[in-house]
Amino acid sequence: MNHGQSVDVIIVGGGIAGSSLAANLAENGLSVEVLEREVEFVDRVRGEWMAPWGVAETKMLGVYDKFMAAGGHHVTKAINYDELLTPAQAEANTTQIAKLHPNAPGALCMEHVAMQNSALQHAIECGVVVNRGIKDVAIDAGSRPIVTYTDAGTEIERRCRLIVGADGRSSTVRRQLGLKLDEHEIDHLISGLLIDGARDWPSDVQSVGKAGEVMYLVFPQGDGKIRLYVDYSLTERGTYTGEQGARNMLKAFDTPYLRGGQHISEANPIGPCRAFPSQDASLDDPFVEGAVLIGDAAGYTDPIFGQGLSIALRDARIVRDQLLENDEWSVGTFAAYGAERNERMRRIMRATHFGTTLFARFDQHGVETRARAMQRMAQEPELNGLIGAVFSGPETVPAEYFTDEFYDRVFAP
Repeated sequence: MNHGQSVDVIIVGGGIAGSSLAANLAENGLSVEVLEREVEFVDRVRGEWMAPWGVAETKMLGVYDKFMAAGGHHVTKAINYDELLTPAQAEANTTQIAKLHPNAPGALCMEHVAMQNSALQHAIECGVVVNRGIKDVAIDAGSRPIVTYTDAGTEIERRCRLIVGADGRSSTVRRQLGLKLDEHEIDHLISGLLIDGARDWPSDVQSVGKAGEVMYLVFPQGDGKIRLYVDYSLTERGTYTGEQGARNMLKAFDTPYLRGGQHISEANPIGPCRAFPSQDASLDDPFVEGAVLIGDAAGYTDPIFGQGLSIALRDARIVRDQLLENDEWSVGTFAAYGAERNERMRRIMRATHFGTTLFARFDQHGVETRARAMQRMAQEPELNGLIGAVFSGPETVPAEYFTDEFYDRVFAP
């Protein structure tokens, strides 16, 4: 076994949150090593829309300009075409996304792989040691953490002051720490597809709405590229995956409710068509002595409103601040992070549950409930508050919006 030099922090997972945290710590004089399983990142069809509150986090982490240089594209308006509205009505209710957060010129749309590569390269430039193609990661947390792993057939052991698990939903770090997620039942499915050639769709306009058996989402990435998503019932499993799934998805956008939908349906798929579950998973205390979890490794929310990137970046920023503000690191160092994250996730889960009821209930009862809710929201604009939180951040909306009483104001018979 190769017993390498000890470092301050070992981060398992070289994705966007892990790399951004690594770069910030290295810039502040800490020695950091990142262990990444993948030799090259691949398109996983998710994580390509970032809310304005997440964009603000990229600025505080110093990666915003890196992302923009790597192809970042802002959408500044939302026109939510829908089966319950005429196109003219939808356009009359255009949301100016660029005005929803003082530190963000809109939502950020770009290929997830490009974001990952940019963040990891930035970490390298900041002095982080990055190892890719790593296998067999084993951790031993506690007062003197140890990480062992295999690199090109050689087993290596590293000592460190702290282990950070940034290795996603199926986190090996979380599992080895003995921390168990409270996984909610899968509610419905979401499929994604990247297309090119949709130049007639306005590059600064996103759209989210419901049409028949799907909720649809349109997120332009500039130059005619758009990331499409559809949410649909579990009973339709397999409909929107693979080559035939891509054709089915494009067909779903050819609807009279969606102005410009025909142009989308005639565009060219340029990536895989894959499905993933709409599901929440929570973890009360994402830390133990000698280790802390960030991003999906620490629990995640239903991706119906695309909050994952913003959550992960805020995790990275708060953990960075806790580490830099404390010379001695202990379990108590992360108490404030855990408390803030728990309340943040509780609020976001409330918001996504609201969104699921509003957009992803496809039986007759769900259709009737939705029609009633949409009418109430049109009559009382304050009932749109939870959707506003999706853009501006969960802490910007009064606490009473995240209660059963508020939910019932919108959806009760």
